[in-house]
Amino acid sequence: MQKSDSVTASTRRHVRALWLASGCVAALGFASTAQAQTDTEAAPQEGVEIVVNGIRASIDNAIDAKRRDTRVTDGISAEDLGKFPSENITEAIQRISGVQMSNINGRGATISIRGLGPQYAMTTVNGQTFKSADFTDGFRYDIIQTELANAIQVIKSPTADMDAGGLSGTVNIQTTKPLDHKDRQLVLAVKGQNSEYAGGRITPKISGSYVDQLADGTLGVYVNLGYQKLKDRADYFWMDRWATQTIAGATTYVPRRPRYRRIDRETERLMGSGGLQWRPSDRIEIDASAIYAKDITDYDVNQQVFLFNTARIAASNVIGDVATKATATNFTLENNRQHEDRDLVSQGYTLSGKWTGENGWSARTVLNYTKGSSYQREAAAILGVNIPTATIDFSDWKSVKYSVGTDLSNPALYAPATLSRNEYPNGATRKMASSESSAQADLYKEVALGPINQLSIGAKYRHEIFNRDVSRHDMIALLSRQPAPSSPIFPAMAANNYAVGGFLNGDSGIPGAWIGPDLGAYDKALAAAGITVPDIAAPEASYHVDRFMPSAYAMAGIDTRLGDMTLRGNIGVRYEHTKQKVKGNITAPRTDGYTEVQRKIGDYAIEQSYDNFLPSLNLVLEPTSTLQVRFAAAKVLVRPIMDSNTSMAQTTSSSPNTFPVGTSTITVDLGQASLKPLTADQLDLGVEWYFTRSSAIAINGFYKWIKNGTFSSLICPSSFNGTALTSLGNDCVDARGNIYDITETRNDPSTIKVKGFEVSWNQSFDRLLPVDGFGILANLTRVYPQKVAIGTGFTIRNLSKVTWNVSPYWENEHFNIRLSVNHRSSYEQNSADSFFAREGHTVRGRTQFDLSGGYSPNSWLSFAAGVINLNNSREQAYFRNTDVWQESSFYGRSFYLSATLKM
Repeated sequence: MQKSDSVTASTRRHVRALWLASGCVAALGFASTAQAQTDTEAAPQEGVEIVVNGIRASIDNAIDAKRRDTRVTDGISAEDLGKFPSENITEAIQRISGVQMSNINGRGATISIRGLGPQYAMTTVNGQTFKSADFTDGFRYDIIQTELANAIQVIKSPTADMDAGGLSGTVNIQTTKPLDHKDRQLVLAVKGQNSEYAGGRITPKISGSYVDQLADGTLGVYVNLGYQKLKDRADYFWMDRWATQTIAGATTYVPRRPRYRRIDRETERLMGSGGLQWRPSDRIEIDASAIYAKDITDYDVNQQVFLFNTARIAASNVIGDVATKATATNFTLENNRQHEDRDLVSQGYTLSGKWTGENGWSARTVLNYTKGSSYQREAAAILGVNIPTATIDFSDWKSVKYSVGTDLSNPALYAPATLSRNEYPNGATRKMASSESSAQADLYKEVALGPINQLSIGAKYRHEIFNRDVSRHDMIALLSRQPAPSSPIFPAMAANNYAVGGFLNGDSGIPGAWIGPDLGAYDKALAAAGITVPDIAAPEASYHVDRFMPSAYAMAGIDTRLGDMTLRGNIGVRYEHTKQKVKGNITAPRTDGYTEVQRKIGDYAIEQSYDNFLPSLNLVLEPTSTLQVRFAAAKVLVRPIMDSNTSMAQTTSSSPNTFPVGTSTITVDLGQASLKPLTADQLDLGVEWYFTRSSAIAINGFYKWIKNGTFSSLICPSSFNGTALTSLGNDCVDARGNIYDITETRNDPSTIKVKGFEVSWNQSFDRLLPVDGFGILANLTRVYPQKVAIGTGFTIRNLSKVTWNVSPYWENEHFNIRLSVNHRSSYEQNSADSFFAREGHTVRGRTQFDLSGGYSPNSWLSFAAGVINLNNSREQAYFRNTDVWQESSFYGRSFYLSATLKM
C-alpha cells in the first residue's frame, strides 16, 4: 500500500507540474500577443498558397509525411534550412511517438524505440547505412549536429526494399535536397551554451549553411559547416559490488564496494556536409552527398573506490534480502584519477542516380561508403591507502548517509610511507574502426494488374568490416624496475594534488570533497626519472570481423478501391545472405612476468553463413478523407551487434587488485563469433484521424515474436585455460585468490513476446481559442514484455514499459515558446548495459522538462533560448527492491542562446 501511495503521489506531482507548465506557456503566449484575434478562423482563398513557418510548419510537414506513407512511421522535420526544432537530434527524436532518449552525462545520446534498447534500432542517412564512431550500444546521435537533418523518420514497419537490421525500427535522417528550395539561401548561426554544473563557462557554436540552384535550376548545391565546443559534468555515487552474509539464518546481500565517480568532459566538434543534385531533364537525376563529423573529447575522471574487506563488514537493517546499513573497518581506498582521450570520426559518401523512362519504367542505382573510427586512450594514477572505518546507511533510499573515519581532503592521508599502491599511467589504448561499402540497383515498372499498380525488384551488396586493436600501458610492466609506492620519484600529494569539491551537488549526507593526484606532476616526475611505461599489444583483446551481405527483393505496390474506400500499400519479400568471418589471436601467458596482457602464439578464424527470407506487408485503408486504418506484418532480422562492449572473438584483460594483495581481476568475454542472428515476426494495427491540417490522433497496437535473442551472464566454470576455479560468495576465484569475471553470451532459442500500443495527439487550438498559435504534441507508449530474469534468457535491455511526451507550444509571427515534458518509467540494466550495473540494477522512472523560446523580428533574423533539464532530473537506481538504494547521480541543467541570420 505504501508503494502504491508513493507511485500515486509521484504521478499526481507530475500531472500538477505538467498543468502548471502548460499554464505558463499559455500565459506567456497571451502576454506576447500584440493584437486581438478573431474568434473564427479565416477561410483560405481558393488558389492561394498558404505559407506556414516555424513550429507549426514542422508539425504540418511531419503529419503530411506520416499520412502519405504506406508504412507505420512517425517523424519530425526542420522548421527551415539549418533550423531543427531542438538542441540536438536525440532530444528532437524523443518527441516522436514510441521513442525514448538515454543520456550520457546529461546529454541526449542514444534512443530506444517501443521499449527495445538502442542496439535494436537501425540508423540510416537518406536510406543508406551511416556508421557511428563510438561503438557503444546504439547509434550515438549526439555527435551529429542538427544542421545535418532536414527531416527524421522513425519507420516501425519495414518494406522489402529496406536494408535489414532494425528490430524496433529504422531511424532515417533525411538531408537537404538543394533543388527542393526555390532560391539561393545562406544561413549563419551562432550559439552559446552553458552547462550549469560544469562551472558556468559559456561554450560557443558556429555554423553556416548555403544552398543554391545553378545552370537554369538544373544543378543544386548544398554545403554546411559547423564547429562547437561543449563542457559538462556528471557525478555518480553507487554500490559497485555486493557481498553475501548469513543474517538471521538467511543469505543476505551486504554493501561491499561504495564508489564515487565524477566525470568532467570537454568536447570539440567539427562537422561538414554537402551535396550536389543534378537534374538535366525530367528523366535523369544524379545526387552526390558527403558527411564528415569529428568529435574530440577529453575526460577527467575522479574516483574514490572504497574496497571493503568482506571479513570486516558488520551489516544490519535488512530490507528484503539486502542489508541497508553496514560498517567496514580497516579496508583499502583506491584514489583513482584518470584522463581519457576519445577521438571519434564518422563519415559517409553516397552517389545515386535515378532514371525515369517511358511506359512506366524507372530505375535507381546507389553507391555508398561509410566509416566510423575511434581512438580511445586512458591513463590513470591509482593510489592505495588504508581507511580505519566507514559506515553507509541507505535505510531511506532518498537520503543516503555515508561517513568515512578520516578526512579525504587531508594530504597527510597520502604520506608516502602509508601508500599500498602508487602507479601511473595505467590504462588501455583502443583503436576501433567499422566500415561498410555497398552497391545497389532497383528497377520499377508501373502496371495495371488489378490492385497492383507497381512492380519493383532490386539487389544490393554490402561488405561490413569491424577491426579492434587494443594495447595496454601499466606501470607493473616495468617489473623489477617499478618504483615502490613510497618512492621519492613520485610527486608528493602534499604539494601536488587536485581538489575535488561539491560532489553530487553538495549532498550533505556524504563526504563531498577529496583530493586527487595531479596527473601533470606525475608526467613530469616520470620524465625527470627517465621512466617510460611501454605500450604493449594485447592480442587477446584484438580481433577482425568481415561480413558479406548480398540481398535481393521483389515488391508490388497496391493502389485500389474497396467499395468507396481507397486501399494502398505494398507486399514483398527480401532475401538476405550473410557470410561472417571472425579472425582472432591464439594467446598464452607472457613469460616475462607481466600478466595484464598475453602473448600471441597463433591465429584462428571462425566462419559462419546463414540465409533469411523476410516477407513484409503494409496496407492503408481510407474509409473517409480524414480517417486511415493501417495494418502491417513483417519478419525482421538483426545480425549480432559489433560494438565496444561486444567481443565477437574471445577477449581477456587483467588488472591488479589492491585487496587481496598480490591478486588480479581477470575479465574474460568468451566471444560471440558463433551467435545466430535475432529474428522477429511482427504485426501492427492502427487507426489515424486527421481532422485538420495541423491536428491528428493516432492509435497503434503492435506485437512482436522474438527468437534467438541474446543474453549475457557472469559464469564460474570449473576451470579456465587450465586454471581451476571455484565460486566464493559473489566471486569466481582461483587457488591464488585471483578473481575471474567471465561473461558468456548465448542465443535464447525460446520465443519472447512483446506487445504494446502507442497513442499520439497533435492538436492545433486555432479553432478553439480566441488567440491563434496554441497547440500541443503528445504521445504515450505502453509496452508489455514477456518477463525473463536477467542472465537466464533473452531480456529486452533498457526497457521502459511506459513512456510519454507532452509538448505544449505557442507561436505567432514574431514569438514562439515550447515546453517539452518527457517521461520514461523504470528499466533494468546489467553489466552489458551500464558501467554502474555490474551486478544488475533498475533505473528509476524519471521525467525531464525542457523549455525553449524564440523571437524573430523579421524574416531574416531570429533568436532562440532554452533550458535543458529544467527540473534537474537525474538518474537513480535500486537493487532487487524499490526501497533499496544502488545509485545516485547529478548533472544539472544546461542553457543556450542562439542567433540565426538568413540571407
